Amino acid sequence: MIKKSNLWFFIALCAFFGASCNRNQQTQENEKPVGEKPTIPKIDLYEGKFQSMPIKGNDTALRVFKKRYTAQQQHVILALNRIDFNNFNKVDSLVIPDSIWSDINSYTPFPLKVKALADVHKMVFFSYPIQAFAAYENGNLVRWGPSSMGSKVHPTQTGLSFTNWKAEEHVSTADDEWLLKWNFNIRNKEGIGWHQYTMPGYPASHSCLRLLENDARWLYDWADQWIVEKDQHVLAEGTPVIVYGAYDYTAAKPWFALLQEPNANDIAEADIAKELNPNLEKILQAQQKRKELEASKRDSL
Repeated sequence: MIKKSNLWFFIALCAFFGASCNRNQQTQENEKPVGEKPTIPKIDLYEGKFQSMPIKGNDTALRVFKKRYTAQQQHVILALNRIDFNNFNKVDSLVIPDSIWSDINSYTPFPLKVKALADVHKMVFFSYPIQAFAAYENGNLVRWGPSSMGSKVHPTQTGLSFTNWKAEEHVSTADDEWLLKWNFNIRNKEGIGWHQYTMPGYPASHSCLRLLENDARWLYDWADQWIVEKDQHVLAEGTPVIVYGAYDYTAAKPWFALLQEPNANDIAEADIAKELNPNLEKILQAQQKRKELEASKRDSL
């Protein structure tokens, strides 16, 4: 027989463990299965204006910049100007939104949806004219960011390619003093890929696609490597990548056009589809081949 005082303790104990079990069950139900695609981010587009902040000749500019803006806001501003902190004092001025939101995706020049990409699991575009990349999942934008692409002397090859091998650190084949972090190769024979490296605010690379470190690391984890045999025979391609357009080296940096027209850098969905459509069949064929190979490997386990 249970005493009354012990009975109340027993009931409370049961209630506690019952609630704990319910919380655990709810947590497990809310957790995503391993391997499930990440949720497409909700992106609220910025519709405000931009202003200019003079940097050249202003000895206090960096100090004021760090004091005035949070770390997230600083990242957004630097990304919009295609620079990193190492190049802050080397630019004449910065383009700054009137309202600075913490999500860089809010300032995307790329369309949020591309219907022509609906059947493509993953896709990356690099726009030469505005020096930026965009990553899509089944036609939904999941991330965009700045890039410093091939210089006038060493232009990045345009057209379709596929990601192949990757390395957290890789010594450049062009110069053994260049250490490339979060390197993901997209043209194996030419040794061209994307990676973290200094971002000066214009196309300055030796043909590769420079990125800020957080973008390089994100793409490093997100994109797929190729599948090869020991003799380097390619069994399945990685993530498709399209580099397109041309940069006008004689004109002002394109993001400064935002000062007069906030949508000046916007890329229309039709423009993305124009670059995609001639390559879509090849992309879908490569995707299907990879899917069948992965399914075959799972069945053999």
